[in-house]
Amino acid sequence: MNDSDTTAPAREAAGGAARVWDLPVRLFHWLLVAAVATSLATGMTGGLWQMNLHVASGIFILGLVLFRVFWGLAGGRHARFASFVKGPAAVYRYVRDFLARRESRGAGHNPLGGWSVLALLATLGTLAGTGLFSNDDIFVEAPLFNLVGKKTSDTLTVIHESAGDVLIGLIVLHLAAVLVHYLRGDNLVKPMVTGVKPGVDPAEGDAPARPAAFLAAAALAAAIVWGILSLG
Repeated sequence: MNDSDTTAPAREAAGGAARVWDLPVRLFHWLLVAAVATSLATGMTGGLWQMNLHVASGIFILGLVLFRVFWGLAGGRHARFASFVKGPAAVYRYVRDFLARRESRGAGHNPLGGWSVLALLATLGTLAGTGLFSNDDIFVEAPLFNLVGKKTSDTLTVIHESAGDVLIGLIVLHLAAVLVHYLRGDNLVKPMVTGVKPGVDPAEGDAPARPAAFLAAAALAAAIVWGILSLG
């Protein structure tokens, strides 16, 4: 039996640990959690300062999404999309094995989790992008509102609100998956704090992130956001 066929409990018992999440991925994750929580809370409560904060957090989310796209191309081993975006056959096998409670514990995202990452990024990108042109009919017109006018802004606002509902659904599914994994002895939260995942072959680990690559990706994301905002 090879390592990829070993079940999570067996691998846990065998010991070992590996660095799976580099610091940029962990910073992205927790900053995104804070920004999304802020956006959802302010979007639901309304009010002048709340909506101004909502716009600011949305712009920040746009920068985070852009950074994650760049880091998914140039980041560490398990941060790269190529390492966790798998085809339908791999997703099917994982779901089949998961339902049978014999899924393997890989170092990074599992095949289903990889697609959930893409779904979250696409939804967040849609939210942030449409939010730049939205309005609330009362207090706030988003930074690029004047580029499209009221009618188009209203249409984009509807899309923005619908994407918000999709995001909430994805968050619920994400939290449910984390809970199920935890109940099966696979804590997904702790590695996103420490970067280290137990029960994983150390050979599957990743090297520390390259500071120059991290700074370049962050600077590029910030520059694009600044350029977009300057259009308004």
